Amino acid sequence: MDFPERFSNLPEYAFPRLRTLLDSLSPGGEPIVMTIGEPRHAFPTFVSETLATATEEFAKYPPNEGSPELLSAIVGWVSQRYGVSLTPDQIMVLNGTREGLYNAAMALCPEAKNGKKPIILTPNPFYQVYAIGAVSVGAEAVFVNATAETGHLPDFAALPKDVLERVAIAYICSPANPQGAVATEDYWRALITLAEKYDFRIFADECYSEIYRDTPPVGALEIAAKMGADPERVLIFHSLSKRSNLPGLRSGFVAGGRKSIAAVRQLRAYSGAPLPLPLQRVAEKVWADEAHVEESRGLYREKYRIADKIFAGVEGYESPQAGFFLWLPVADGEEAAVKLWTETGVRVLPGAYLSRDTDAGNPGTGFIRVAMVAPKEEMQRGLKLIRDCLYD
Repeated sequence: MDFPERFSNLPEYAFPRLRTLLDSLSPGGEPIVMTIGEPRHAFPTFVSETLATATEEFAKYPPNEGSPELLSAIVGWVSQRYGVSLTPDQIMVLNGTREGLYNAAMALCPEAKNGKKPIILTPNPFYQVYAIGAVSVGAEAVFVNATAETGHLPDFAALPKDVLERVAIAYICSPANPQGAVATEDYWRALITLAEKYDFRIFADECYSEIYRDTPPVGALEIAAKMGADPERVLIFHSLSKRSNLPGLRSGFVAGGRKSIAAVRQLRAYSGAPLPLPLQRVAEKVWADEAHVEESRGLYREKYRIADKIFAGVEGYESPQAGFFLWLPVADGEEAAVKLWTETGVRVLPGAYLSRDTDAGNPGTGFIRVAMVAPKEEMQRGLKLIRDCLYD
């Protein structure tokens, strides 16, 4: 029996790869898992009650694009957060942003760009769904290193003209996973101007947008609206997973131009899995509440302060602007992960598992990613063990 070749060169996914690296080794202490970005702060107290009152709606097929009430709640949130006025037909509710980031490429990437194979740009390191989206539509994935020299965001404008002329989609994550860098208004303006010049879409993955220190990160759609850009130019992707500590709810949304959203909705009608109605009822309430978001953000601010104190003086340490990951410099990420696990029991992710090799090297090789999602005391203990093991 034959199998398709289009996915044959994909590397093993990051977490199975990590299990292969570490599971045969004994931990050097009580395990502290700091690998996966699964928020462990409390979610809103009203979630359980809302779900309980809506359970009868499990007996109904959910609307493909999202309930009118949920779409209205998202319209209100986008207006309040970014000052952008949308209509419900500019939004589709997602079963988690990963679904949307993948299916938007399926729905919107053309078969050719200027008569040639299209290119999908992705930052490097990156969220792995960006790459599989490119492979699935038969596009060429071009990985653009995001390093300290580029502010930990990709410099797409530095690409050759012949590459830019083939670009159909550019993925960008702000705040960035894993580095926590935030795209400024100037960055968005430059990228949108580039997209207008070379006629490609921007897929702005903004799922960490509500975890920040003091100043809310600006959004791609916000700046596009200020610029009067083509309304089909930018799609934004948001989630309740990080904002509201509800990764298991699988609730997010994509918003953009009416034509783009119509195409994504049409694909979902044939192949997607809409969010069950009781979960949509929960999401309606959660998007409309900011008190729990601010409370959680306060906890992350305290975690930033703890991390900055622990790693003060460590050469190359950069405190994240936003998000909940530390991107810590080491000689070799895999060696550091093994050393930490076998000597302390702390489990971290080698940076190279989130990156691809390029002509300029793999930008993740000299880093480990550390998730600051555990309760404060556990996180602080883990960070101290990392410092003492790797930097003292």
